[in-house]
Amino acid sequence: MLENKRMANTEENFFTKLFSSLFSSNDPEAKKKKKLRAIAKDLSKSRYHFYKNEEILPAMPKLFYEIYKAVAGAQTMFNAVENPNAFKYMVVNYALTEEQHQIADTLSKEAILAKAQTIPVDQVTQQVSDQLSQFLGAFDAERISSIESIYKKIQVLKSFCTFDFYFFLKKFDSTLREKEFNSIPKFEKINAEYVVEDLKDFICVAGPVADITDWSDMMRLFKDAKGSEPINPNVWNKIATKLRSILQTKTFDLMLQLMTKNPDYYSEYEVKEEPIVDAYLEKIRKETESTLAQLAAAQKNSKIGSLLNQIFGTTDVVRLRYYTEAASAPYEKRNLGKFLYAAPLNYYKAFLLDYIKKDLREFADLILIRGTWTSNSLSAPMSNAYNALLESTEKISAFDEKLAEEGEVGIKLKTHLPRAERDRDAKSIINTIMKDTNEAAKTFCIDATRNLVTIAKTIKTVMEDYAKPKGEIILNWKELDKFADHPIKQLGTDVYKHIYLFVTLMQNCFSSGNE
Repeated sequence: MLENKRMANTEENFFTKLFSSLFSSNDPEAKKKKKLRAIAKDLSKSRYHFYKNEEILPAMPKLFYEIYKAVAGAQTMFNAVENPNAFKYMVVNYALTEEQHQIADTLSKEAILAKAQTIPVDQVTQQVSDQLSQFLGAFDAERISSIESIYKKIQVLKSFCTFDFYFFLKKFDSTLREKEFNSIPKFEKINAEYVVEDLKDFICVAGPVADITDWSDMMRLFKDAKGSEPINPNVWNKIATKLRSILQTKTFDLMLQLMTKNPDYYSEYEVKEEPIVDAYLEKIRKETESTLAQLAAAQKNSKIGSLLNQIFGTTDVVRLRYYTEAASAPYEKRNLGKFLYAAPLNYYKAFLLDYIKKDLREFADLILIRGTWTSNSLSAPMSNAYNALLESTEKISAFDEKLAEEGEVGIKLKTHLPRAERDRDAKSIINTIMKDTNEAAKTFCIDATRNLVTIAKTIKTVMEDYAKPKGEIILNWKELDKFADHPIKQLGTDVYKHIYLFVTLMQNCFSSGNE
């Protein structure tokens, strides 16, 4: 009996499938049409009668016209704003406390430079750095979130209000005039295919509006900052509510499915998130730090200028011919590097020629050659350092000459420079040459500074020895007094002072960005 029942079910399933195959079709087009008919049926039940028989009905342009009238003023306002960052600044500034506004004023370039006229730069730097930290630290997560939220609403409102309602509506009434609302337009139904893309674009700006339920903080910002809202808040809330209702019923999606004959069509939209607070704070930080850097550089240059005047009697010190800042300009323009140590090496060459070979030589010849030292180990450091300085004169001259256009290095730079922008190998060669050249220049300056420090230490020691009733390091001071063209104490003090000034000059040159 059970077997008979199983056979009966099998036969029934067979006939069911056979019967079904006679009245259905696997044809995709047939299925698509069936879906579209169902969609049309669902749309006919909507309380928004915008579409029928492949035509857009007047009810839709009438709705758009009412919206157009309401947002026309805001559209004009948004279109008149030329600076794309205007609303960013407005939102952030609105969020600042009175104390932050005061701090922001003190962080301006003008305020920082004015302060530097009354107090030392180091104090200005410390004060401004503290104020900057205080300003940046006040932006906690809650405040940042509030600012970003309000700005997002402004962007959503702007996108919606600047939608081209006029272009859309003119398709339904060709006599319609832009932003003239004195007469009632006569909208006619039109073929739906004419507004497919317009409707898609409208959903992209209307969807974000519908997603936001509270506009009060944004409206309050405009009221306080501008004196009036871009659109009457009550009117805007009604528009947002209407859009929310339409989109929740999927009326537009159903219309587009029929208009595009694509039953699977589904509209998508997104709001581009733009984190404005981080960008704003970074701008404040960079501008402040840039001003402090300019201030420090100006102070440094002023100090360098003062040192040059004390050492050479002028700031116009030029001794090198080819390893110069001017000569490196063509490479800097092409981002190929520059002669990093042109200034300090130039000053060292000048110090060699103007001072080491004159006053220092006079003092060194006096105490190193004529002086009777109690131990050669005491004079050796100064002697070695002094001879190294003298030897570097020829080395620096040879180094500089190599950079002449026809010099060993200069001709390579001259050959590869025209090709460097398009030839990676040429660029690499120049980069290597610049690196090696700068390293050599740096070594000259560092070695010179070390040798001068060694000499200065020895001079300080022997001048203390000179002041004693009887020398303990140099035994024949009285004899040396007879050979000296200038008083030994004065000469030694002057040499020590100039070395100290020059070492200080080198320190300032290197700390001003050469390393």
